[in-house]
Amino acid sequence: MTSSGEAKRPPGAPVDEENCLRILRAIEIIGVRWTGPILLAGARGARRFKEYRALAPGISDPQLTLRLKQLQARGLIERTVIPTTPVQIKYTLTPDAEELISLLQPLGHWSERHLPPDDA
Repeated sequence: MTSSGEAKRPPGAPVDEENCLRILRAIEIIGVRWTGPILLAGARGARRFKEYRALAPGISDPQLTLRLKQLQARGLIERTVIPTTPVQIKYTLTPDAEELISLLQPLGHWSERHLPPDDA
């Protein structure tokens, strides 16, 4: 058993192909450039466009706009328009995004143990 309570696959046991395909679909979403920094910015408290831009250094305004729209379409970001003068727009992580981030934490721990630092 793993620490999460799931059974480990015995060596030589068949791989669950359907599960592997679902994992690949998830990787296609999180592997798109800027997804990680944008989700991290949301987890760190960003709500306004300029806050996301500040917490994702190097991203251009058009790229941030595009990625926020794509993440919204995927159900990972919620866009709220506040009818004030001027109009305010808030972007928040959805529960699905928060779940995804929590599921990626063990991958980060694995990377820390098995991959060299970026500056190596």
